[in-house]
Amino acid sequence: MKTINVKINGENYTREINEDMRLLDFIRDELKLYGTKEGCGEGECGACTVIMDGVTVNSCMVMAFQANNKEILTIEGMEDEKGLHPIQQAFLDEGAVQCGFCIPGMVLSAKALLDKNPKPSRKEIKEGISGNLCRCTGYNKIVDSIEKASQYLEGEDQ
Repeated sequence: MKTINVKINGENYTREINEDMRLLDFIRDELKLYGTKEGCGEGECGACTVIMDGVTVNSCMVMAFQANNKEILTIEGMEDEKGLHPIQQAFLDEGAVQCGFCIPGMVLSAKALLDKNPKPSRKEIKEGISGNLCRCTGYNKIVDSIEKASQYLEGEDQ
């Protein structure tokens, strides 16, 4: 057993965990945050994407103890007291959500991209979400929504 201290969605947690526990399982099983999904379990699909210390990671490929003293954002941490995050709103406005399984990972990948590059080109957006697979949308509406989110976020800065 190991003790970890981690901040997830702004809240501090200290837990005893098995050394072989993945971050994905910690988030879902210990904290009951079900927005982070397991798709492939091999780091290929991006359904389990979270942001750890500002960088997207596949939580199925990270051991929970590796998150010790880190800050993590899951999809549940995107919304605030004002409502949906502008990226989430843009996904809704552009009709980018179909089955929804990939959307938490897509939204977090979009956030990491827009945090680093507030005005990405379509090519940069496609590269930014290249670790996230979607079986439903064909990606055009997802890319459109990230472009729109960039405009929404630009408007917030004014």
